[in-house]
Amino acid sequence: QPFKVLATETITGKALEADIYNAIPTEKVDGTCCYVTTYKGQPYLWARLDRKPNKQAEKRFKRFLHSLEDCKEFVWNVEEDFKPVPDTWIPAKDIEFSNGNPLPDDNGHMPGWVPVEKNSKQYCWHSSVVNYEAKAALVLRHHAEPGLLEISLVPLSEILEQTLELIGTNINANPYGLGSKKQPIHLLVPHGAFEIKNPPTLKQNDIVSWFEGCIEGKVEGIVWHCHDGCLIKLHRHHLGLRWPLAETYLNSQPVVISFDRTKYDCDFEPKSLFHHFSNLNGQRFDRLKDIKFD
Repeated sequence: QPFKVLATETITGKALEADIYNAIPTEKVDGTCCYVTTYKGQPYLWARLDRKPNKQAEKRFKRFLHSLEDCKEFVWNVEEDFKPVPDTWIPAKDIEFSNGNPLPDDNGHMPGWVPVEKNSKQYCWHSSVVNYEAKAALVLRHHAEPGLLEISLVPLSEILEQTLELIGTNINANPYGLGSKKQPIHLLVPHGAFEIKNPPTLKQNDIVSWFEGCIEGKVEGIVWHCHDGCLIKLHRHHLGLRWPLAETYLNSQPVVISFDRTKYDCDFEPKSLFHHFSNLNGQRFDRLKDIKFD
């Protein structure tokens, strides 16, 4: 896109309508979006896959965006303008439809999902955090003890119809310093998992000071979860601030591994993350990025 998104000092009408003043502020985690829903009769992890225009349609769309004909609406030919996607592709829930066809968003994309098959090469890092025999996934979230994170095996049925963020060694240049090239580590983080306990007020100067001046502010951004289901997002880049950071709030926190393999009647492959984490059951690390398997 030929422009930069910058935040102003004014709260948008959309945010006010969603009652952002009473919303729950949470940490925006830097990863790739995933979704858990049913496939082949059981809960499955799905990877984000946007259906995008082909070259000809994209040229037409760009010409339209750069023209001054704002009063006219761009017309897509949904059946001919878009690149093919796998038969298993499903559109995202909030996408609009016309005559039974999903419609692209303002950027000309159709957000959607594809199921992550076992041992998938294309989605190998997604595949590494899910085990369909155990019907469970590797999840990072808060432990019951305040100030402590927990990596645990969570039944897929428990996170059904939820969206999550996949983070780790090979995702978005690994801002949290997880694992290594020799031993990659990837984890799922449920959206909204990390509530911000002492958030800044909804004033630009206070938010900038929070991002720059305290350890809790060393995050990629803030997502306000409004009571009507609306999500309001603010990225550090929207305020002209740098990301990633050498030290982040997430990778500075202590973490415990809670992984009791006796609950699961299946063998985890010796090189899998499930096998490695099961060997660390009960162990604590001072920081998330200190986790080592050997």
